[in-house]
Amino acid sequence: MRRLLTASRLITATIVAALVAPEFGSAETTTAETEHGPIRVETLVTGLTQPVALAFLPDGRMIIAERSTGRISLLEIGSRTWTALAGAPEMLTNAECEVPDGACGLQDLKLHPDFAGNGWVYVCYTEGPAHYSTLVVDRLRLDGTALVDRERLFEADARAEDVYHLGGRMVFAQGHLFLTIGDRHHRDRAQDNTNHAGTILRMTEDGGVPPDNPFVGEEGVLPEIYSFGHRNPQGLVYRPDAGELWSHEHGPAHGDELNRIVAGGNYGWPRVSFGWEYGGGAIGRGLWGEKGMERPIKVWVRAIAPSDLVYYDGAMFPAWRGSFLLGSMSRIHLNRLRIENDQPVLEERILQGTAGRVRALAVDAAGAVYLGADTGHVLRLTPAEGWR
Repeated sequence: MRRLLTASRLITATIVAALVAPEFGSAETTTAETEHGPIRVETLVTGLTQPVALAFLPDGRMIIAERSTGRISLLEIGSRTWTALAGAPEMLTNAECEVPDGACGLQDLKLHPDFAGNGWVYVCYTEGPAHYSTLVVDRLRLDGTALVDRERLFEADARAEDVYHLGGRMVFAQGHLFLTIGDRHHRDRAQDNTNHAGTILRMTEDGGVPPDNPFVGEEGVLPEIYSFGHRNPQGLVYRPDAGELWSHEHGPAHGDELNRIVAGGNYGWPRVSFGWEYGGGAIGRGLWGEKGMERPIKVWVRAIAPSDLVYYDGAMFPAWRGSFLLGSMSRIHLNRLRIENDQPVLEERILQGTAGRVRALAVDAAGAVYLGADTGHVLRLTPAEGWR
């Protein structure tokens, strides 16, 4: 599947420069209360267009990826200098689809675990005509202020005529690349493993199929599939202390889920769900569970529309260690969730009503927490005086 792509497929520096440049926030900070005391909330950048992914280079600079435009930028936080990277992939956007509320564009960006040695940046985005789009994964090498040597690693067999339920989150874990694929707004595809829709995939770092994947050699099942029965997974993280993969996904009308992902697991959609039809009524037979299907660890019966997911083990907020952090797009907050013995024991809603539709999360080497929201800003959270 891997191939080197030509420069003719890249956005030119002229087009990138034509996009409106973001602005830097004030050096002043506000504070917000949490269960463990006040935190500082600093606005680093405003004027972005749906920051969907944040990643830190070894030297402390931040890469910001914007979904709606596909722009990828470098931010030097100390000097507040911003540079749009040349060579970002051309992609299908909502503007091209003429669907302002669609999900097209850049879905995620991750650095290779050995980025310091190889410079690889992995991006997942939508490609194809608007009436027949799918998700693809490329990797590019960061060279100064340009992305070069682009290679196509993977193209999902999940094409659809609309631009919803894409998934598209990635994580590196145990020498593999995992990727979420939504059901593409065709729910029955999530139980049909002859395609990638409604699955979480496990690949090698160059897009190949690991020989120990759970369905390798099984007739009629695509070999990249690691788990299936997912609706629209919008968060994916590896928990290193437990050696576990976790994901959350959107339910229909309510019924959002947090799941621990196991090899070969069937997560039920659309045969079982804690949500219900948007127009009222049960999903399928109205069952919450079925033999042979994995049950969620946490369910939000009043949906929060979760987005992005990190497992906090930083030093700056000791009381948060061992917690999942996830964004809420519909309830507009940062959600802190603690799971013990497969049971939710704590849920805290931080910056309730003030964070915007939180879409991207990151933690720097010191343990500060960063949020990117659909309002176009990036926030940095650090402890304030009195935090404990």
